[in-house]
Amino acid sequence: MTETVNVRFSKWDGRAHWAFDMQRLGVDEHGVWLWAPAGTELRRGSEVPIQAKHGFVKVIADGQWWTGIWNDGRPSDGRSIRTYVDVITPAVWDGDTVRMVDLDLDVVRRSDGTVEVDDEDEFEEHKAVFGYPEHVVDRARTEAAQLVLAVERGTEPFGVVGDRWLEVSRGR
Repeated sequence: MTETVNVRFSKWDGRAHWAFDMQRLGVDEHGVWLWAPAGTELRRGSEVPIQAKHGFVKVIADGQWWTGIWNDGRPSDGRSIRTYVDVITPAVWDGDTVRMVDLDLDVVRRSDGTVEVDDEDEFEEHKAVFGYPEHVVDRARTEAAQLVLAVERGTEPFGVVGDRWLEVSRGR
């Protein structure tokens, strides 16, 4: 029997951001690993849900200001997102639900190997609109910079570990 985990992101003001359900794959020194197959329903706020075009795995790292996703798509254009790391407040578990606040900044690794920070404009806008405290602003920026280095260098779980869990999910 697989265990369903309800993944719930909100924004700083408490409004719903992303919501979707995943299956628990396992746990290692990096955190709890979850999996969602292609076709999983993804809902952003009150928008009409969309269906995931491909499967993906996610790690919820205990006490960390990030959560990562490894996409299972096998694109040919070289610019598709392979790894996507959200800068968040540390995740909080409530039974089968894990909640986190999305702090806008994302680190992405594309299939051509390029690593970059995404949504810096959104971060700047929300910093003013939501009134992020200065310590949260500093932590989010520091976390994004450290994540860029970790992803570029292949520091685990951004080396082979995420891809190994993706392989595990393919056997489901």
